[in-house]
Amino acid sequence: MAIKCKAKAEGGAVEVKVLMKHEMETGLRKDSKTGEPIPAHHITEVTCLHNGSEIFHCNMGPAISKNPYLAFTVSGPAAGDTLVINSVDNKGETDTGETAVS
Repeated sequence: MAIKCKAKAEGGAVEVKVLMKHEMETGLRKDSKTGEPIPAHHITEVTCLHNGSEIFHCNMGPAISKNPYLAFTVSGPAAGDTLVINSVDNKGETDTGETAVS
């Protein structure tokens, strides 16, 4: 997994854009060569932290497309502050991305 993110302050709010590199397998597809089911492997939750406090949280499931893109708006952070994006998948794998608010 890999997380790329950007955050831009405008008018008292911060727009955060996140791109997560992940296969997002549903567990419903079969391998075309073997016919065996491909195990489920998808992101289950994403959080955004500002100064160690969670300011955004979402749950995801297998119906989300490969390499999901997520955009949301939060209030509180200011230009120059750092936001940390964390993700966890159904196999317990984690990833982190970080961005400064511009």
